Amino acid sequence: MRLHISSPGPLTTVQDLGRWGYQAMGMPVSGAMDPSSLRRGNAMLGNRPGDAALEMACVGPDVTFEGSGAVVLTGAELSAQLNSKPVENWAVFEVKSGDRLRFGQLRRGVWGYLCVTGGVSVPLVLGSRSTYLKTGTGGHGGRALAAGDVLQTGEPSAAWRRRVGFICPDSLKPDWSDRALGLVLGLQQDAFPPAGLATLFESEYRVDLTSDRMGYRLEGPAVERALPPDIVSDGVPLGSVQIPGSGEPIVMMADRQTTGGYTKVGVLTAVSTAFLAQHPAGSSVRFRRLSQDEGVEEARREAEVLAELARAVARWFARPDEKLKTTLGGTWGPAGQRWNLAWRLEGRLEGGRANERG
Repeated sequence: MRLHISSPGPLTTVQDLGRWGYQAMGMPVSGAMDPSSLRRGNAMLGNRPGDAALEMACVGPDVTFEGSGAVVLTGAELSAQLNSKPVENWAVFEVKSGDRLRFGQLRRGVWGYLCVTGGVSVPLVLGSRSTYLKTGTGGHGGRALAAGDVLQTGEPSAAWRRRVGFICPDSLKPDWSDRALGLVLGLQQDAFPPAGLATLFESEYRVDLTSDRMGYRLEGPAVERALPPDIVSDGVPLGSVQIPGSGEPIVMMADRQTTGGYTKVGVLTAVSTAFLAQHPAGSSVRFRRLSQDEGVEEARREAEVLAELARAVARWFARPDEKLKTTLGGTWGPAGQRWNLAWRLEGRLEGGRANERG
């Protein structure tokens, strides 16, 4: 299947889960701003977790499809329409040659994902298809999409049509409820006195207009410090919270630099970093203190949710087809069980028993 781009939107790039393993050589990880949404989209389509998708910022592209395949939209709600009919996020739908997908008003979030069967196929660069715009690395020519671009998809999963119609249960979607961001204090916490930590955890901050894929700047009360803001540069993890001389936090995001010289009070959990990414400029955030064990437990719960989603998709995939039911004789039990099965094939009456289907 091919995707023809007639209008790209303000910032649409190819992203996967990132270019890990090269930070020591100065190459940032990049990847999806909200990997939680990307992982779910790939799971719903039967793709590999790290298959690439189109990441859309606030407004999506105008896409015409060549060939057939399954598509799901995750992350930000961008008022999508297929052939002028609304399509909802978190529901797998089929597209055919000539179908046109367009996007309208942003309803919620910031970063949306257009996931397709087989993933978006662009050349691997250092093991990833992600786009890093600052150096023109990876993705589609190392840049954001432009009008006239054509993208190829990879080999789809077997029987991909069986996944069409699956809807992600609300309980398995990313949790975007109003809650504080989970922060685990780090090795440089001693640079901040108790009063500074109290300011951080008791204050409300707003996402600054200058926030981007590299970092989210937060406006609010300055965090008091016990030591100067500058340190010998060290590694910058995803979600690390730098406190520069201004005292206002900066959260390091997907396109973060590999090293930095500001003190870091701690690191957001992966779930909270993805949640922060979906906060538009001007929205409010708060921090809550987590222990290391609590951070690990949150990661474990996220893995369990993804595993349950995979099981739900498998149950949907294995469901008895309604057309098949009308063709097959016999009694149908719960969960796709079939008893006393008889069916007509090429004019011959055949019979037998069948094992459980799901």
